[in-house]
Amino acid sequence: MSSSQRQKFGLGTPSSWGLGALLLLPVGLGSCARQNDTFQPRIVVTSPEGGGVAKADDLYLKGYVMDDRGAIQLTINDQAVPLDEGSTKIRYFNYRPKVQGDKNTFVFKARDRAGNESNLTMNLELDPQPPTVQITSFERFGKTIRVAGVATDNDQVAEVLVDGRRLNIAVDQKVTFYAETQGIYADVTVIDRAGNKVERRVQ
Repeated sequence: MSSSQRQKFGLGTPSSWGLGALLLLPVGLGSCARQNDTFQPRIVVTSPEGGGVAKADDLYLKGYVMDDRGAIQLTINDQAVPLDEGSTKIRYFNYRPKVQGDKNTFVFKARDRAGNESNLTMNLELDPQPPTVQITSFERFGKTIRVAGVATDNDQVAEVLVDGRRLNIAVDQKVTFYAETQGIYADVTVIDRAGNKVERRVQ
């Protein structure tokens, strides 16, 4: 456009437009581009832990839905689940589901403000049986205690602790363990993959 044409339409010269006018067009285009939301909400389940196995009593499904603009709806097995009013991008949930038998499937569905949806399917097995522990050896040398035993579970032994100290074990249905501690007795705790536990004081 020539100088005379710019004057005819009242546009003046570029030097007279000002910085705000020069930035107006790209800012407007960027704003329109940001309105195009294609990000699907992400569903993250934080509890129960244990790779699809949980305790049978007091079962709660906990986690959060993450979205760049904020999720507005969550259902689990087509039941509406409240989302907290915390962060816009991360909204937490805590839901106690109805269960049937030892094996259950939960389908999570989330939707954001733009209508984007995402699904997550989780198979969960309920384990009502706690592990067992058998002490095979107990020795005391002054204030030092040496204890050994065998921990078993119908599913999987996840942790063995002696006086609160976690032992280095191979996760399995049957685990042998050995530990040294100080005192007049030793507290042995065995926890399975679902979170069930048994405690035993040895002296």
